[in-house]
Amino acid sequence: MRKFFTSLFAFFLSGLAGGLVVQWLAVATKADVEYILVFMISALVTIFATLAFFIAQFMSDPRRATKLTATIGVASFVLVGVSLIGWTFSQPPGKREWSGDLPIVAGLVLPGIATVLVQWLFVRWRLARSQPGFGGAGT
Repeated sequence: MRKFFTSLFAFFLSGLAGGLVVQWLAVATKADVEYILVFMISALVTIFATLAFFIAQFMSDPRRATKLTATIGVASFVLVGVSLIGWTFSQPPGKREWSGDLPIVAGLVLPGIATVLVQWLFVRWRLARSQPGFGGAGT
């Protein structure tokens, strides 16, 4: 039950963090209707990150599993960001829309990274508090 509540609280905290990053990016870039997609993807990232970290808590070494999950999550978002920026640079100069493309790329990548990091920090903190000791008194 402890793992379930850990994942539930991590879901709410990481959703809040991802939503705040999306909101800040939308205000900073003076975004319009196109950021609806970014808000929806941020919610999906929160759900999938919660599921991944929930499963990682049931592994034989949960601290190592959560670290691996966080590393893979952050690396995948960095890879997505680099590939989207590369795709933007590969467009012919007349078709590049810097004001439209790069804020969306940032909106897809930065909230995902924030969500994964908050999930990892919260789950790692809860796992550190629940490590059983040897014997009855931890000796």
